[in-house]
Amino acid sequence: MAKHLDQTGANGLVLFNRFHQPDIDLEELELKPNILLSTPQALRLPLTWIGILYGRVKANLAATSGIHQAEDVIKLLMAGADVTMLCSALLRNGINHVRHVERGVVEWMESHEYDSVHQMQGCMSQIRCPDPSAFERAQYMRAVKDFAYIQSTSAQPLKR
Repeated sequence: MAKHLDQTGANGLVLFNRFHQPDIDLEELELKPNILLSTPQALRLPLTWIGILYGRVKANLAATSGIHQAEDVIKLLMAGADVTMLCSALLRNGINHVRHVERGVVEWMESHEYDSVHQMQGCMSQIRCPDPSAFERAQYMRAVKDFAYIQSTSAQPLKR
């Protein structure tokens, strides 16, 4: 879909906006607004797809969902995002949170000797990262096996 939109002239793609999903009040039998703010865990979907699409489409890639801290912005830029968007974090923390995130990005870039956002953009995308298969579905089984192994080796026996 992204390639098709890119080929038909889309200048930018937003990955992934959250849709308003109302709930049903069973007593009043009416639709009620149900705003669910994103959590940092929502970052994984845009991170994955931006990392896969970077360098494969000409359209700019805008990341949204799960962006709460400077680290989230940095990860998405490294995956290939041209821009990141905050909403839930600003609703929770206020508009001044932007300054905190920006300061964190600048401090991280300075401590890791990056001169510009452009220099780090896409460095961890699928076409540039050390392990491109990490973006693929096949990697899921390895991650589950690794998780299960870690859990089994660190689990403490139950005391009766």
